[in-house]
Amino acid sequence: MITKIIVLGIYVAILFLIGIIASRRVKSMSDYYLGGKKMGFWAVAFSARATGESGWLLIGLTGMGAIAGYSGYWVVAGELLGVFISWQFMAKKFKKMSDSYKAITIPDYLQSHFKSSTNTLRIIAASVLVVFVVIYVASQMDVTGIAFESMLGIDYRIGVLVGFSIVLVYIFIGGFVAAVWSDMFQGVLMFFGLVLLPIVVWFSMDHGAGITQGLNAIDPTLTQLMGRSDDPWMNLFTILGFSMIGLGFLGSPQVYVRFMSINSEHEIDKGKWVALLFTLLTDAAAVTIGILARIYFTGQGQDPEAILGTGGEDVLSMITNEFLPTILVAIFIAIVLSAIMSTIDSLLILASSAVTRDFYQKIFRPDLKDEDLANFSRGVTIVMALAALGIAVLLYNLYPDREVFWIMIFGWSGIAATFCPVIILSLFWKGYSEKGAMASMVTGFLSVIFFKFVVSEMETIGPYFKELDVLAPSFLLAMIVGYIFSKIFPPKLSK
Repeated sequence: MITKIIVLGIYVAILFLIGIIASRRVKSMSDYYLGGKKMGFWAVAFSARATGESGWLLIGLTGMGAIAGYSGYWVVAGELLGVFISWQFMAKKFKKMSDSYKAITIPDYLQSHFKSSTNTLRIIAASVLVVFVVIYVASQMDVTGIAFESMLGIDYRIGVLVGFSIVLVYIFIGGFVAAVWSDMFQGVLMFFGLVLLPIVVWFSMDHGAGITQGLNAIDPTLTQLMGRSDDPWMNLFTILGFSMIGLGFLGSPQVYVRFMSINSEHEIDKGKWVALLFTLLTDAAAVTIGILARIYFTGQGQDPEAILGTGGEDVLSMITNEFLPTILVAIFIAIVLSAIMSTIDSLLILASSAVTRDFYQKIFRPDLKDEDLANFSRGVTIVMALAALGIAVLLYNLYPDREVFWIMIFGWSGIAATFCPVIILSLFWKGYSEKGAMASMVTGFLSVIFFKFVVSEMETIGPYFKELDVLAPSFLLAMIVGYIFSKIFPPKLSK
């Protein structure tokens, strides 16, 4: 335990040092929220991927690999495709347009793009950001508590409070620069930790005939890449649900503010390959870790969730404690926290920018200069973090059997379904109107709730939509409604 605490202390000290150094670069609102748009491609690529992956990569996706088997690799395929499309076809165009608008937040970009004469679009965008960001941050704090409890034996509530305090301090000091630099440091930890762990486990195991034979001995359906059900429609919906997670990379604000912050469009071409390699290796490694854990810890006829936790969230702690020496287990605890913190910091800054700039400054106090908002923005960050903390503790007390993977995906899907269709259509269709954008955002927002709490509970089609989850249908509906409203209420022609 002493070794683990020491390693964790070193990790926290590095984060605080990053925050202190970053604070010297914060001289304006643009610095606090975008690093002055001077970030390099290495930092942006690692930050975008670490932020996009979050704690679900280490806790959720490893568990998913253990429960789903080979079909879990569809998540890897979907994410890889989403990252490629985003960096290859959207990032440069978005960077160029957001720079021309001098935007420092996503609502800024939308307001300028549609030449909006009212604040309605800004209010909708900022409101949705605040709601789903708080939910998503709460799910990350929930995973923090789980990680402390399963890997350190520390009470869940203490773990949540410690994680909350760590991330708040270095964001409070250094803002976006601290978040990006710490994300890069944490992304490097995540990358090497995830890639090396399955290699170490594989050579430490008595793997006999191989992975496929090991899974077949437990349950032959685990090796079926096209799904584990006898119902072909159920398999189709499951595969779509796994692979469509990658849709979230096509415009999610917490990822796209990184493109706004990068130094130049040329840096995006370099960052693309870093992001793709990171995604391929870390996601594939996470699923593989889960599969190896399933082979090692469970046998034929055993309930994997009874052994590996609900949704398999205990996989990582069990496999590291079984195969790694104490010092490396301690480092893996820091890696898990890295995955979580890299998302929490970005999301809190995103939510803070929505309230501070898009509500307070742009709507209520347009007379205030950027430099006068520094203390207010920090106060908003604290309030948002406290709200997320409250929800995390509530989830822990009310839903002890919750599945971590899907709670995170709900928050991720809410943000993605609301913003991705709008970003895509605004970049590639000149006929997209302000009313169409507002209709897209409202539809995406409401559809996530509708599919999660209404459709998935229906007796006939509910099980299929549980497997499909909420992102793909909500995303599609938002696109369709945005198109229809833009045709009914076309954009005004420029004079």
